[in-house]
Formats: sequence, structure tokens, C-alpha cells
Amino acid sequence: MSLRVYNTLTKRKEEFVPQVAGEASIYVCGVTPYNHPHIGNARPFVTWDVIKRYLRKSGYKVKHIQNFTDVDDKIIRTANQEGVKWSDISNRYIDAYFKVMDQLHVERADVYPKVSEHMDEIIHMIEVLVEKGYAYPLDGDVYYSVERFEGYGKLSGRKLEDMQAGARVDIDERKQKPMDFALWKSAKPGEPAWESPWGKGRPGWHIECSAMSLKYLGETFDFHGGGSDLIFPHHENEIAQSQACCSNHDSFVKYWLHNGFITINEEKMSKSLNNFFTVLDILEKYPAEVLRFFIVATHYRSPLDFSDERLNEAARSLDRLKTAMENCMELEKHAEGETSEISKSLVDAAKQAKADFYAAMDDDFNTALALSSMFALAKEINVYYNAITTGKITHAKEDFIIARDVYFDMADILGILIDVREGKQEENQEMVEDLMKIIIELRQEARQNKDWATADKIRDGLNAIGVTLEDSPTGVRWKK
Repeated sequence: MSLRVYNTLTKRKEEFVPQVAGEASIYVCGVTPYNHPHIGNARPFVTWDVIKRYLRKSGYKVKHIQNFTDVDDKIIRTANQEGVKWSDISNRYIDAYFKVMDQLHVERADVYPKVSEHMDEIIHMIEVLVEKGYAYPLDGDVYYSVERFEGYGKLSGRKLEDMQAGARVDIDERKQKPMDFALWKSAKPGEPAWESPWGKGRPGWHIECSAMSLKYLGETFDFHGGGSDLIFPHHENEIAQSQACCSNHDSFVKYWLHNGFITINEEKMSKSLNNFFTVLDILEKYPAEVLRFFIVATHYRSPLDFSDERLNEAARSLDRLKTAMENCMELEKHAEGETSEISKSLVDAAKQAKADFYAAMDDDFNTALALSSMFALAKEINVYYNAITTGKITHAKEDFIIARDVYFDMADILGILIDVREGKQEENQEMVEDLMKIIIELRQEARQNKDWATADKIRDGLNAIGVTLEDSPTGVRWKK
């Protein structure tokens, strides 16, 4: 089965045919760094991280661009409130973005262009649009003439006449039409500004992504992504700008992919409702791997409702997958044995799980369905592990390695269980490990001395705080 993706532009699933054979080009709208990233920011970046991992696993060479809107009204307002430079604010929260995304195992894009570093490209693109008659200067500002672009509204499905009829009276009545949008804004006191043919000023929001995607990916590229809230007006305006500017007016982006909205306890996230959560807020209560799993457990186009209950449920589900990963790592310590019916069944289950997993991912990156395949294989791995630790069978390493590699492959694509596999420890984990060694040794001494009451007391006490002891041929293993 070939990869099929849902294209927002055509409103249907289409087979992915790259612009360049064996390569995939991606532009994702990044954050405006005026505050810490919130849960709504995390979803698109985790989503595109999974998509990028899957494309690479499928053999594509991926080029991934993601911008920072580091010149913006909100950044300027925050800087003025704090009495610092606008660049101090943007740099502070760009660092904050990378800190939490690294914790979520979101791999870095190839380039992170900033608006402030691409003024030449932005000004040049506006000049071309003015020269072609798609834009008009007005007292130091420059506006895009929406009526000049045939097909405006094709991404969002809106009709220009309906939008104009329903448009509110704009503050700037100088514009030719209410729906015209700013490409360049003249300088105002207390704002950063750059020299341009129209006087000192700064770019409007929409032009930046058109200019930067053109620079790094060319006139036509494969994927453009972001949240559903960007479909209109941001991405609609990008299409109008980019297609009007470029030589081939029918080209720009082949596949538009948009992730669904996030709600908080089934309400829209809003500071006014006091249900606005930054990623930092969430990571104070939950491990980063739980938040990532929570995001990938729902198909990217579906709405995602955020709540403590759902995060706790995600944590429990992830623990089931984690147990299978830990069992895989434990089995690598066991000596070679013989093939058995159980080990053959494990291989069959791995092959089926792999086929199902890739079929789900080929169907518009359906991570929710792909995860069900991973759970199915995890169950078989645990059955195999228990058969070995109870002495029913010996360890058929060749069969096991087939299943292990499939399981690790799934985890790599989804970007989960990375800390478990790499042996990274939580805070104070080393001390906990040392304490558990002492407790296990004390229990073993009690058993050797036939002091069953003490041994049982230790075991039951650990069970009461959520710690399980497992006896195996390689020794006693504990887990939460």
C-alpha cells in the first residue's frame, strides 16, 4: 500500500507523489515566541515529528523547515511591558521552545528561519507583488489586493463575496477592499523597523512564511503543515501571495496537512477561562513521554480533548508498552535456547503487527490505529517473556530478535519509549536503584533463612506502594 494523505486543499485523501523522487520537503508554521509554548503548540510539532520519522523510515530524504515569527505585535507588547528589547523576548522564548520540545523528543528541523533575519527576501517578494499588480503601496504601508487573485478562498472553502459581505468595518478605511491584508506596515513609535522602498516599517504576518518557504524549498514543495486555526487567513493568504509571485501560478504546495484543535475538558483553551496550560505546566505533573504518547494516541486530524483523566489514562497505557520494552531489554541478557511453538507464534505476531502498523501509517499517518498494532505485539512479547521466566520454554534468540526489532521500529517512528530504551533515569532514580538492591538482598536473605514472614512483609509492602518483584532465571527484577 502506498502512502495516502488527506489534503486540506482538495478535501480528500491522495497518494503521496513527491516533487523529487526519494525526497520529501516540509514547511511547518512555527511559534510566535512571546511566551512559553502551550499544549496547542505541542500538538503540531509532535505530529510533524512523527510524520518526518515515518517518511525517513520509508526511505525518503526529508528536508524540514520551521520558522520563528520573532517580529510580532505580541512580542513588541511584551517587550514594552518589561522594558526590554523585542529581541530579548523572542530569544528567551525560542530557548524555552527548544527546552520543552527536546524533552518531548521532537527532533530538530533542518532550518529554523527567523523573520528578523529574512527582511531582504520579504521586501523583494513584496516588490514583485507590487510590480505584478497584486499589491499596492499606501502611505508607507503595502496591501495585497485579494480581488486580483483568482481562486482566493480555495483552501478554506470560503467565497470572497461572502467574506466581504460579512466583513466588519476595518479600522483602516484607506484600503481598496475590506479583505485586503497588509504585506508591509509603516513604522510606529516604540516598534522595531527596517528600511524598505516604502519607508521604514516591518512585515505583515502572512508574507514571512511565503518568503522563507520560497528561499529554502523553492517555488513548489511537498508538505505544508500547521494547526487548523491557520487555514484561514494565514495559509489562504500564503497561497495568494506565493502563487501570484512565482512563475508557475498553479504551483506552491502539493499537500496541505492540518491537525485538529485541542480542547480542555471539552472547552476551548483560553486564558480568560483559566484553562490555559503551557507545556511546562503539564511537565510539572506528568513525564514528557506521557504527554507525547497522549498526543500520538489520537489521529492528528481529530479533535483532542485534554484533561487530567485522559493524561492518567495515557500514562497507564504507556506503562503497558513500557513493560514490553523492559521485557525485551531483559531478554537480551538470557542465554540462547531452542525454537518453540511460542517463539514461532511471536514471530508470526511480529510480522502481522508490522504489516498492520505500516498500513495504518500509510493511511494518512493514523497513529491511533498504528498504536493498536503495537499493543498487540506488546502482549505477545509479554506472553513470551513470562513463558521463559517461568521455565516453560528456553530463549529462541533469533525469533525474539525479529519481534524485538519490529517493536523498537514502531517505538522509533512514534518517538515513544526512548528514555526506557536508552536507559535514561528519572531524577533520583540512581538512588532508588541502590535502595531497591538493598531491599531485594534483604528479602533474599530472609528467604534463604526460611524467614517467610519477613520475606512476605517486604514483598507486600512494596506491592502496597506500587512496586512489583519478579523472580527470573537471571535474578530478581523490580518494576513500578
